[in-house]
Amino acid sequence: MRAFVAIALPEAATDALTQVQTRLPVGRIVPRANLHLTLAFLDDQPVQVLEALHEELAALPLTALILDLSGLGCYGGDRPRLVFAQAVPTAALDELRRQVLGAVRRAGILLPRRRFHPHVTLARVRASPAAAQRLQQFLAVEAGFSVPAFPVSAIALMRSELHPDGAVYHEMARYALT
Repeated sequence: MRAFVAIALPEAATDALTQVQTRLPVGRIVPRANLHLTLAFLDDQPVQVLEALHEELAALPLTALILDLSGLGCYGGDRPRLVFAQAVPTAALDELRRQVLGAVRRAGILLPRRRFHPHVTLARVRASPAAAQRLQQFLAVEAGFSVPAFPVSAIALMRSELHPDGAVYHEMARYALT
């Protein structure tokens, strides 16, 4: 089962993100229901491994934090493939991710080491010079984009089902941050 651990976004944040999505000149928009910040992408995992991860996550003493989305960007350089809203890195967000990754390892899931670039994916783009140019113009116009900081009070273990129209996400478990 494809799964990930994520921060779900409050309605006010998703409202702001969907507003900026309406102005995107290129790309396949991520549906409102799929907007989230991934803490750990787990890929395909057996159910028993995800059950072990659930036990690990449920036992964590997770601390609430404030999340700030500020700025837009894209991955792929001259051949953009992803448009995102940048999350401002903080020690609290790094600590939350560190705790989640520890739980993931204890559950027996080995993830590749990757640098953490906290973001919310807004759209997926087919790379072309014309798309890159329109996207760069959009990013210049939207340079001041931000979402008012908001409290994060929970994370979720999610499963992802791939369909021809895109992924559909389902929450399997939620873990409170205190």
